[in-house]
Amino acid sequence: MKTKTISVGLVGFGMAGRTFHAPLIQAAPSLELAAVVSGDPERVQVDHPGVEVLPKAAQLFARRDIDLVVIATPNETHFPLAKAALNAGKHVVIDKPFSITVSEARLLKAQADLVERLLSVFHNRRWDSDFLTLKALIDAGTLGRVVALESRFDRFRPRVTDRWRERHQPGGGIWYDLGPHLLDQVHELFGMPRSILLELATAREGAEVDDDFLALLEYDHLRVTLQASSLVAEPTPRFRVHGTRGSFVKYGLDPQEGWLKAGQQPMPGWGVDAWPGTLTLEEGGGDEEETRESVALVSREAPVVPGDYTAYYSGIAEALLKGTSPPVTSESALDVMTLLETGLDSYRQGRWVKLKEGDSKVRRLQSH
Repeated sequence: MKTKTISVGLVGFGMAGRTFHAPLIQAAPSLELAAVVSGDPERVQVDHPGVEVLPKAAQLFARRDIDLVVIATPNETHFPLAKAALNAGKHVVIDKPFSITVSEARLLKAQADLVERLLSVFHNRRWDSDFLTLKALIDAGTLGRVVALESRFDRFRPRVTDRWRERHQPGGGIWYDLGPHLLDQVHELFGMPRSILLELATAREGAEVDDDFLALLEYDHLRVTLQASSLVAEPTPRFRVHGTRGSFVKYGLDPQEGWLKAGQQPMPGWGVDAWPGTLTLEEGGGDEEETRESVALVSREAPVVPGDYTAYYSGIAEALLKGTSPPVTSESALDVMTLLETGLDSYRQGRWVKLKEGDSKVRRLQSH
């Protein structure tokens, strides 16, 4: 029996479209990249000869043969393009963030529900090797009850470039660029926090938008710290997590983005991180009569769970063909938008801002 092929149209062939979406769509069983909307057809043809290039998104949305539209364009265009694609009866994937505001994201979700079309957001870092490794450690109770998590995504980019992310416009700046990654990962681990505090900074000469952030998330008996900066040359821990049974520290980024930028295609063994994290755990089981000073600790490499960005589009294909839940639901993506926007409210007001009561996920985890 022949498997149905889902025809995909990609809007945008910048860094996100070219590096992530196009190759991962091509690598997914049952998906076929049929057309790309781009103002630079030669660039598309170099990477994907034979794929049709269209100058306008409206032309793509009008095509009856296109089943799924992927939007990989500047953040402030996500809402109008996704709305138009849904109106045309297409299933839609949006590169993170979902949109610029929570109200826009809610409207898109409501529209997708009304027309019964899939709507998902490309939160690809759920499939980072280091994150999957950390999630496995927490789920197994290896660290005990987690009391502190620090997640950093630092770069050294001292020169401001002329690109939309660096301009003073809706959706620009590092909070909307890297914030969704870190917020989504924490949301996957612990659910919604009770409150958030955000500090933004513009550190580089000539910068128009934020290029540094520090966010604190409040959970029951757990402190979460998220940071990102464009002016950090010295390697910093990607994760530093402490629990009642020990700690996990990981340096270095998941390798998949670097491989995709270098033009590599997903293959067997894809996603294996050559730089495992370090587990520091109490030797034996511990003795309640021991003092802190006498506890014996042992450090070792953490078992690595391979990353797998291909899982996202494989999951999208399965959702469309079999009716399963998409790998990133619109509900969870809307939660991330709520955190993103509430963080901005906190920064503007200069104080902690409460969210609605967080779900029970963190309380279940803390029972380890």
